[in-house]
Amino acid sequence: MRIKEVISQSIDLKTQLLNDKELIKEIEEVAKLMVEAFRKGKKVLWCGNGGSAADAQHLAAEFSGRFYYDRPPLQSEALHVNTSYMTAVANDYSYDVVYSRLVKAMGAEGDVIVGISTSGNSKNILLALEEGKEKGMTTVSFTGEGGGLMREKSDFIFAIPSKDTPRIQECHIMIGHILCELVEAELFPRIN
Repeated sequence: MRIKEVISQSIDLKTQLLNDKELIKEIEEVAKLMVEAFRKGKKVLWCGNGGSAADAQHLAAEFSGRFYYDRPPLQSEALHVNTSYMTAVANDYSYDVVYSRLVKAMGAEGDVIVGISTSGNSKNILLALEEGKEKGMTTVSFTGEGGGLMREKSDFIFAIPSKDTPRIQECHIMIGHILCELVEAELFPRIN
């Protein structure tokens, strides 16, 4: 039955991640650097295309809104949410530069830029990461198997060991949720 196959594939891939000590260490490191960025009044910017744009918006909202409990907002934004900007720049310049222009305008040294691309080869994400590096931002990537060209542009990379886009995206959102939980708990510990 296909339903059970899909669930099983998702569980198998997440089990691989569970047993990947390097990945676990990298998640911890990225959570710490996000905490430090937020403590210094810096921001976390997100970018992706299609489903990855939806994931970028979702995770930015978890920081700027709330995750598990009420606490002060954190400065985090998905770069695609201004459709007038996106359509103007895509039309007047190129879709390739829609994110890098915003990183140039909004990014600052000490900020974090997170690029999400299951292939790891999306040109507009690559250019955003390049611009982030030029501005002194930490670059974090969520990709699929191998990491694609984004591997070279990233200080930290979560390269999910799969070529199956839906399974990769499921893992991306799981890792994003883990980051949100760790950052929220560190910055705003609950007093029970």
